[in-house]
Amino acid sequence: MNNEGTSNCTDTGAGSQAVPFCTISAAAKIVKPGQTVRIKTWGHYDENVVIDRSGEPGKPITFTADTEDFSSAAYLEFGRSLTISGASHVAVRGLHSYGGVDVRRSTDVELDRVYVSNGASAGLVIGEGSVGVRAVRSRLLGVRVEGGARGTVLSRNQLDIGFERGVDVIDAPETAVTNNTLVSGCGTTISVRGAASSGSAVFNNVLFTWPTDCASAEPRKGIEVAASATAGTRADYNLITGPELKSTPYTWGGTGYQTPAAFAAATGQGAHDILAPDYSKVGAKDGSPTIDSGDPTAPGVLPTDTYGRPTADDPRVANTGKDGGYIDRGAFETQDVLKGVTLSIDPAWAPAGTTVKATAVPDGRWPTGLTYHYDFGDGTAPVVTKATTAEHVYSSPCACVAKVTAVNGVGEKVSSFDQPAKVTAPGPLTTAFTVTPLLPTSSDPFTRRAPLTVSVDTDDTAAPWPVTSTDVDFGDGTQGHIDNLGDLEHTYKMPGTYDVTVTMQDAKGAKSTAKRSVKVDYTPSGYVATEPFRLLDTRTTNTPVQGGTATLVTLPAGPAVPGHRLSGGMAVAVLNVTVTGATEDTHLSVWPSGQPRPVTSNVNIKAGGTSSNTVTVPIGAYGTVSAQLNSGRAALIVDFVGYYQPNVGQRFSPVTPTRVVDTRTTGGALGGGQTRTVKVAGVNGIPADATAVALNLTGTGATEQAHVIAYPDPAKRPTTSNLNVEPGKDKSNQAIVPVGPNGTITLFTNSGSTHLVVDAVGYYGKDGNALFTPVVPKRLADTRTTGKVAPGATTTVSGLPANAIGAALNVTATESIAPGFLTVHAFGTPRTSASSLNTLPGLTVPNHVMTPVADGKVSVFNSWGGSNHVITDLLGYFTQS
Repeated sequence: MNNEGTSNCTDTGAGSQAVPFCTISAAAKIVKPGQTVRIKTWGHYDENVVIDRSGEPGKPITFTADTEDFSSAAYLEFGRSLTISGASHVAVRGLHSYGGVDVRRSTDVELDRVYVSNGASAGLVIGEGSVGVRAVRSRLLGVRVEGGARGTVLSRNQLDIGFERGVDVIDAPETAVTNNTLVSGCGTTISVRGAASSGSAVFNNVLFTWPTDCASAEPRKGIEVAASATAGTRADYNLITGPELKSTPYTWGGTGYQTPAAFAAATGQGAHDILAPDYSKVGAKDGSPTIDSGDPTAPGVLPTDTYGRPTADDPRVANTGKDGGYIDRGAFETQDVLKGVTLSIDPAWAPAGTTVKATAVPDGRWPTGLTYHYDFGDGTAPVVTKATTAEHVYSSPCACVAKVTAVNGVGEKVSSFDQPAKVTAPGPLTTAFTVTPLLPTSSDPFTRRAPLTVSVDTDDTAAPWPVTSTDVDFGDGTQGHIDNLGDLEHTYKMPGTYDVTVTMQDAKGAKSTAKRSVKVDYTPSGYVATEPFRLLDTRTTNTPVQGGTATLVTLPAGPAVPGHRLSGGMAVAVLNVTVTGATEDTHLSVWPSGQPRPVTSNVNIKAGGTSSNTVTVPIGAYGTVSAQLNSGRAALIVDFVGYYQPNVGQRFSPVTPTRVVDTRTTGGALGGGQTRTVKVAGVNGIPADATAVALNLTGTGATEQAHVIAYPDPAKRPTTSNLNVEPGKDKSNQAIVPVGPNGTITLFTNSGSTHLVVDAVGYYGKDGNALFTPVVPKRLADTRTTGKVAPGATTTVSGLPANAIGAALNVTATESIAPGFLTVHAFGTPRTSASSLNTLPGLTVPNHVMTPVADGKVSVFNSWGGSNHVITDLLGYFTQS
């Protein structure tokens, strides 16, 4: 029966599984001998249940909630009771009654795993001539057996007693109170009284006397048998404990006894009783005097305890029970609780044909008396033994998994974790290894992984015996060591081809060496646009950069900069580098730390001036880049713009330089403190979903020295800068700017006014074409060795990879004789009116240039203003890899 809302129940049907009864009472009215009423566990039933129908011998009527313990049951609501009246051959299992249980005028009734938590005068009442009632493995709140009830058995129950008398037997002959655990607070814990209660038995019980405030002044007593009930009544093998032992443990025939010895001497009862002063050591725990000390022949003894566990012999404890018996006293039987078992294989790595030894270590109460089933994982039959070791010979190589299962004397079993057994082919130790790049993954893009990091994997080594030493010479002057066969990670400081040598030694002393040439290079990467932020300003730290001394600039991975979480796996940084307040004419180089300073430069500066440039640079050792002045001293300002990283970010699509805005013809000059929003995505061939754009910014007609910022969100202007403008000079700088709301960017200048010319040279997005591969800064061309580029002439720069479709260059104009500009475009393609940098007489002007590439070449056009020397440095290139 089942009264859940989805059960489709009814009390007018036949009570099938498909259409169950809604109430227990409905089933009780029609159940027949031999039938079972199955009650939905966890169900709550607001009804008083009366069972008055009978089964037959061998065909009982059964009501069961299908539960094996008190963790689940069927519940009669508060105040609702169960009554068995005038019935016979009835069994009730797994029912929780909040209103008590009464058994009247009934025969052969079993109450099993019943939980009674309330009642009018006692939780369970058995009376009115009932015969053969058994309350077993239950949790009860006081029991009264009365009214001529005969042959009642109370066994393996827990009794939380809330009445003046816990188990009260009144005029009920042959009542057996056996193997119960009773907690009493007031009055008498077990009482046998009345003229008709002769022939009763009180055995194997554990009585806890507990301090509490009692309504009655009646003295506390443990076991009390009235004079009218002593005939044929027996009591033995009980244990009394608790803080209230100052009460009277025994009263027999009206006389009290304070010790088992006095009780036994006067009555012949309780000779094997125990009075245990320390109650904390009593119970189902190691060292308890209840273990293996009961009488297995006592009336009403059950073969299982309150949880259904069988009687078990603790091999660590002497059997002090009757005739060497080992039943425990109380409701609980101490078991060999197997927590686990571990397995070791020795040797766990050996060639086929070697004898290996398996050792099991159990984790349980009883380490003896276990049976072990050793499964060596090669398809052979398990070895079954009581020994904690077993030997085995593997006949052929395998990556086998061994396991052991331990079984105790009551059938509980537990298995070990899988234990690998590496069975190899006989033969010599032969070193083999592979070297692969270790890259961040798209699933965990913030994993700290420095560029040029590799893994040396030795798992392909033919090793018949365990490898005890692996030494790696990485070919760059560094070595690595591990004490086994495995992987070693290493980060190279710069790309190159290295001779990697691996030497191994095994457990038998054999050695083997292998060597191979490994090319280490940067990996093509996508671009991650970030909101720009200031990374370094030596003006605030009073630590100017010095000529001839490298300054380390740390790239902050993780949450080091609030609001700007950066990946620990970034390989290339895009920075805006500004040099100001130089003490002399000089230039600045930026390169990956740990590598030699290149001959290239990034920023050229006149004494007292301010100059800036975008720098794309691989990240060097320890997550840093180096910056160094050629000479003199100056302040250095570094703004973080974005980064490239393998397996993440957006691809780049270079475009023919396209003018986005020219304030000389549209909108007028940008005034100091003013902003102007410019559409950059969704126009001029740049898709609307582009995430960042590469722009060339040119300032002209500035009225005073100022700086210009290009940024994505008009509401969040950063403290960085992109371009420094001066009166009378046209100045350019390239910027990579994240796209803001509605495909726009915002321009700002801090003072004066200036015209701005903005040319788009490419974009990043999910539909981009190419990934970026950085290089150690490399000089591609220098016309100072071949002659100046004449006005209106074009010079071709080669040396780029043939598969490159774009490049990041640092282009420098020097020894200019007149104002003008340079335009960089793909070789063999028409140039446009857009400029890449502006030339100024007497000044050396660099600019970061991103440009399309064709056939591994780019063209540099010099305007008609005057001749120039042009220096072209390669920072990296884009490919459709």
